[in-house]
Amino acid sequence: MINEQIRDKEIRLIDENGEQLGIVSSREAQKIADERKLDLVKIAPTAKPPVCRIMDYGKYKFDQAKKEKEARKKQKTVDVKELRLSPSIDTHDVQVKVKKANEFLKDGDKVKISIRFRGREIGHSKVGMQIMEDFAKATEEFGTVDKQPKMEGKSLVMFLAPKN
Repeated sequence: MINEQIRDKEIRLIDENGEQLGIVSSREAQKIADERKLDLVKIAPTAKPPVCRIMDYGKYKFDQAKKEKEARKKQKTVDVKELRLSPSIDTHDVQVKVKKANEFLKDGDKVKISIRFRGREIGHSKVGMQIMEDFAKATEEFGTVDKQPKMEGKSLVMFLAPKN
């Protein structure tokens, strides 16, 4: 609430420098704010008596929006990056995928590793488990196993989370 919207008889008034001016009537507080060409803003409506402050409301709103924007900018969204492997993957190809997974983990993203079995490959799921274990060992410097390897349909899936 600002200026004439404040209907309380008495309020605790704080000036633009943060100094308390005591308990005054809302009309008197509005007069003081008008003399200083500033706004009267209610900042603590539940207090007895309510606390109001003399300030430039436009600047206050701008500063609040700026703080909110900064907070959003600092907040990192965690993405889940997926790496797909096959049960017949070669050792060098695994090393390339491990390098990529380590980059994702350094950036703070989770990594989903999936091995898709086609046709008769499903009978060799132990090979897939071995690949997953080796992959987890290779990435343990930057990440930890978030969800253990598990079969989901025709795919073996494991999640890695970044170390903090």
